[in-house]
Amino acid sequence: MSPDTNITLGGKELDPVRGGLLMIVVGIAVAGFGVYDYTQQSDAISNAVTVNATITETSVESVPQRRGGPDYRPEVTFDYRYEGNSYTSSNLYPTSFSSNYDTESAAQSAIEGYEAGDTVTAYVNPDSPGSAFLKQKKSNGPLKIAAIGGLLVLIGGVSVLRGS
Repeated sequence: MSPDTNITLGGKELDPVRGGLLMIVVGIAVAGFGVYDYTQQSDAISNAVTVNATITETSVESVPQRRGGPDYRPEVTFDYRYEGNSYTSSNLYPTSFSSNYDTESAAQSAIEGYEAGDTVTAYVNPDSPGSAFLKQKKSNGPLKIAAIGGLLVLIGGVSVLRGS
């Protein structure tokens, strides 16, 4: 391996085998989190019960990106009651990842039909009542994270094989 492909950690250069093993461990953790979150959102959808919710705020946030122009994130906040307790949530989808869109109009269309003061149906997973969501749709964000983790495992594996 050429010197510029070695991994540096804390100012020390790791040999290809140790660097590769580190990448494998990190990749497994990242992929595991992606799979876990995807499973969680599947469970949240299948176990969800409906409640009435009141939209308190909607907006589209500009999110700076390294690759140039910004991405846009739809934001919606709503209040609801479940089993006698009051909650506030801002989850459009049942995942811990926020969906970003390339254009402001695409982000705006994701929250179309949600206006402050409207009463809407929200979905509550009884196992996590404080994390209600508005759309029973799976996000592919967790799968993208799992794929990134898989790629790190692959790169780490190649590094280990080349270094040994």
